[in-house]
Amino acid sequence: MPLPLGVYRADHVGSFLRPKPVLQAREKVDTKDITLEDLRKVEDEHIATVVQKQIENGIQSVTDGEFRRAYFHIDFLQHVEGIERQGSIASTHAHSEGFTPPKVVVVGKLSHPKPIQVDDYHYVESQVSAAKASAGTKHTVTTKVCIPSPTMVHFRGGRESISAEAYPTLEPFFEDLVKVYQAEIADLYAAGCRFVQLDDTNLAYLCDEGMRNEAAKRHGEDPQKLTKQYASLINAAISKRPKDMIIGIHLCRGNYRSQGFAEGGYEPVAEVLFKELDVDVYFLEYDDERSGDFSPLRFLPENKTVVLGVMSSKKRELDDKEVMVRRLNEAAKFCPRGLDQLCLSHQCGFSSTMEGNDLSEEEQWAKVRLEVEIAKQVWGEDLSK
Repeated sequence: MPLPLGVYRADHVGSFLRPKPVLQAREKVDTKDITLEDLRKVEDEHIATVVQKQIENGIQSVTDGEFRRAYFHIDFLQHVEGIERQGSIASTHAHSEGFTPPKVVVVGKLSHPKPIQVDDYHYVESQVSAAKASAGTKHTVTTKVCIPSPTMVHFRGGRESISAEAYPTLEPFFEDLVKVYQAEIADLYAAGCRFVQLDDTNLAYLCDEGMRNEAAKRHGEDPQKLTKQYASLINAAISKRPKDMIIGIHLCRGNYRSQGFAEGGYEPVAEVLFKELDVDVYFLEYDDERSGDFSPLRFLPENKTVVLGVMSSKKRELDDKEVMVRRLNEAAKFCPRGLDQLCLSHQCGFSSTMEGNDLSEEEQWAKVRLEVEIAKQVWGEDLSK
């Protein structure tokens, strides 16, 4: 069975280390020394470069590196009508001291007055042909758009973060949230996009016993019911996508300056994740013991693919090639079609927030090249099969 369109044996989650000029320009916007239009010009220049570098280093699923974002989720969600960023969230997890991302707050009725990612998608697409020509590659290249999962609007704040005036009950809130995502996906499809990746920390956080307990207190219900509710929410959000649009989901346990937050294997959510969620491909973190063993993959249906994040974007040193190959083969034993259902990636992006993980750009690209090398050793030269 062929891989879903836009999925490759050597794949990646989406974000790359931000170049210093982009970070400096973002600071100047904050101090009002330059405008947002000035910032976008700087971003354009460096996105063109990161598109070229991805292709030169063997990546065929190309993103903008998330160079236009400070946070993987906030910079998308704040463009939804009815959502604002307010204050900050102080994490209660032991490994995340000092990390206080902004809060997403629903202050009014949700709507989607205009596309959020379409212009960004068009810009990456405009750079791909030139980058392919420069790299001298004839391989297929897919422009992937990464957006936060709709669960990101609900999980961390719960009822308290949603205006009771706009939404006295939550059912209309979820209905409007679904409509926002359906509209954005429709706009992206009309623009030519055929691959959308949803970035979701919450299904992964519901693998962590401590976070499950916190969620039960915050939401007032069994975390297992919340898992099923989130699967239904995501399914509704993507339910109108055309048959030739591929939807992936990345489950993230936290990725801030090489720190991880949640821990625990996928077992608590695995059956719902694999059997009830209507996505085509899963990007799963498996870079260390926090992720548990591979046995939850036994629930994987024959028609779905897992991009296995056994490599690490958090550490400077290169992963051991032999260990990576061995782990891929170990995981394959639990999959109905074995290695044919697997691809390879790092567990997360290199920069889920603008600060980035603790490694250099040179180390980042060395890791990407090693990943491509391992994938070719395992599956052969054609990474699209």
